[in-house]
Amino acid sequence: MHAIRVASAALLSVTALTLSASAALAGNGDGNSDGGRDSGRGNNNITSFGFNVQPQSVAAGGRLRLNAESCDSVTRVSSGVFDTVTIPKGQSSATALIDGDARAGAVYEVTFQCGNESGHTELTIASGRSETGGHTGQSQLPAPVQRGAKAGVGGSVGGGFDLKEICLGTALIAGCVGTAWSMSRRRATDDES
Repeated sequence: MHAIRVASAALLSVTALTLSASAALAGNGDGNSDGGRDSGRGNNNITSFGFNVQPQSVAAGGRLRLNAESCDSVTRVSSGVFDTVTIPKGQSSATALIDGDARAGAVYEVTFQCGNESGHTELTIASGRSETGGHTGQSQLPAPVQRGAKAGVGGSVGGGFDLKEICLGTALIAGCVGTAWSMSRRRATDDES
């Protein structure tokens, strides 16, 4: 009978530990809902490599910067609005030329393929024409990359450790273990009397 109570208390502790760990991994503490390494628009692609396009809206005939970080092989980037681009191993970006006949307002999927993994993001075609297409208009040169995508387990480690979350998790675990120990000791004393 005592073994059943101890097993129940241990199961309760493991369940509480699992639930608190799941909650800690679900949020990354900075209010950013990128879904891990995905820099797309909330597509929730989780990959071991970071990827994005700069800018996310470009005119027909414009240039687009394709960024892929932490890919240990050649990265192939494809879309219906530009020719397939290869980012060599050891490099983190390349440039693509948007088709001159791309329809303004259309949204295209851009696929990044790194080894056996792939991630997707969206690209919107802006109205107007780019100077690179031979027409007058605003140039759509990509902005320089300020920093890479957050890395780690779903982005949970990328922003550093949050002391409040660590303390709360420790307190929850200690409370569960203490409660389980107390319940098993109390019941053991009740059985002896």
